[in-house]
Amino acid sequence: MRENRTKSALLVIDMENGFVEADSPHCIAYAKASVPACVDAVSTAREKGIPVFFVKRIYRQDGSDVELTRYQAWKEGGRAMGPGSAGKASAEAAAGLKPQKGDYTIIKPRWSAFFGTELDLILRRLRIETVILTGTTTPNCIRTTCYDANSLDYNVVVLEDCCSSQTKEIQEMNIADMARMGAIIMDSVQFRNYSEDSVGHAKEEMIREIREVELVPEPLEEMEGGVGWMDRW
Repeated sequence: MRENRTKSALLVIDMENGFVEADSPHCIAYAKASVPACVDAVSTAREKGIPVFFVKRIYRQDGSDVELTRYQAWKEGGRAMGPGSAGKASAEAAAGLKPQKGDYTIIKPRWSAFFGTELDLILRRLRIETVILTGTTTPNCIRTTCYDANSLDYNVVVLEDCCSSQTKEIQEMNIADMARMGAIIMDSVQFRNYSEDSVGHAKEEMIREIREVELVPEPLEEMEGGVGWMDRW
């Protein structure tokens, strides 16, 4: 395995036939158009030694793990994306996006790639500091993963042309919101020049400043001029 100088990981979220193919009842309108850009991003990541995580949804046949808000549509749509499923409404990877030796696969039970999965554990074990998001859908699985990553103190990069929504308006609004939150927005072409300096070093600078500043994290009443916490354990 090549040295991962970027300390980054590429996440490919829900790029499976059930969300990509037009004949699937769960198709995302612009998902298939994003496949070539996703394939390009995966190729770039592998060339740079960036680990690739294929994050996908598989539903149990009885529906016991289907999201409450999606259950009725999933049932009426033929109970798609089940274990071992094949065809247009299956959990099969979209063309060109099958895992290869050295890649990771994460099965998620809800929208976010972090919720109820081992993703955070593995990323920390690999000393990853930045997650690069691709896949579908932008307002649901990409956005929730973005916000969870931010909450867990990862840097976030979103490859805009590798993500998809049901409409262009939804796509634009959600990309703009993630940018305002602090995500770095790129595309698959810009990603080809991605390096350890692409995200910057704000986190390292913040940690250094915290260590150097002559202030205690929790001033106590007993300290001169101190103001203690309201709750005194």
